[in-house]
Amino acid sequence: MNWDWDKLKQRQQGGSGGGMPPNLDDLIRKFKGFKLPGGLSGGPIIIAILIALFFGSSMFYTIGVDEVGVIQRFGKYIRTSQPGLNFKLPAGIEKITKVKIKRVYKEEFGFRSEGGDIRERFPTGGSDINVSLMLTGDLNVGLVPWIVQYRIKDPYNYLFKVRGVPKLLRDMSEASMRLVVGDRSINEVITKREEIAIEARHIMQKEMDNAEAGINIVTIEMKKTNVPGPVQSSFNEVNQAVQEKEQMIYKAKEDYNKAIPASKGEAERTIKAAEGYALDRINRAKGDSARFTAVYKEYIKAKDVTKRRLYLETIQELLPKLGQKYIIDSEQKNLLPLLNLGREIGVQK
Repeated sequence: MNWDWDKLKQRQQGGSGGGMPPNLDDLIRKFKGFKLPGGLSGGPIIIAILIALFFGSSMFYTIGVDEVGVIQRFGKYIRTSQPGLNFKLPAGIEKITKVKIKRVYKEEFGFRSEGGDIRERFPTGGSDINVSLMLTGDLNVGLVPWIVQYRIKDPYNYLFKVRGVPKLLRDMSEASMRLVVGDRSINEVITKREEIAIEARHIMQKEMDNAEAGINIVTIEMKKTNVPGPVQSSFNEVNQAVQEKEQMIYKAKEDYNKAIPASKGEAERTIKAAEGYALDRINRAKGDSARFTAVYKEYIKAKDVTKRRLYLETIQELLPKLGQKYIIDSEQKNLLPLLNLGREIGVQK
């Protein structure tokens, strides 16, 4: 198909709607030839208006409710603007940097969150695992992931006192966490995460204040702490052995707590019985002594009667205890017919 260039030029010159845009040189000539009422040239005035609009738009700005504006004049800090509509000198003279002071920023250590959901991906290699891999106080190795949440409390210090505040924060956080974890056993690191997070936050905030970073540490959240995969089975066996040891100790203490009170009770009962026996013996002795004293007084009054009565009472008390008795006349010579010894020894007739 051959193009009809003559017809195309005619359409362009005729101003048809489907033609090509006008030439740039033609537009410039028309702009320079624009006249205002009264015969004044409009080109310079329009240029001045455009320049005024450009600089005017850069002189007014709005600060959000959750941020402040830091103003620099030729690179030097001048002031801090509060939320609302504000004014500054034109661009090129004063520069504004907006800093969100109410926003909570987050830095993750040892893992990375996946997208916007709650699921988390723990590291299996690379720099993430190097950050979370820590040596505990009992010379064990643990994977300690955590999250640091912070706010910007001093925009001036945040922008001008420290270069690269996020990197400084990560370095300080890692150093603080390693310091705290290095003073505890692996079991404490696993079970006392909240206590470790509080201490690490205190240390980290102190170091950030010393560096004048303008950062306020809101919280440190400890994630699930574990040991590296290659030693997981051995670690579980050690934990099981420790639990068995604790169970045996608990059982021994339980038996001890049962046996000791029983022994103390038995000892106390024995002591009470001995004290009762001693008191009984003392009372009996006192009674016997009183009775003897009374008898003695009566004996003094009538010695013969008392002596005979004591003799008879003694014989009456002793004879039943002596068993069978044989009273033999001292002049009797033949003993066998009288004693009947055969029946005594069980002889059958």
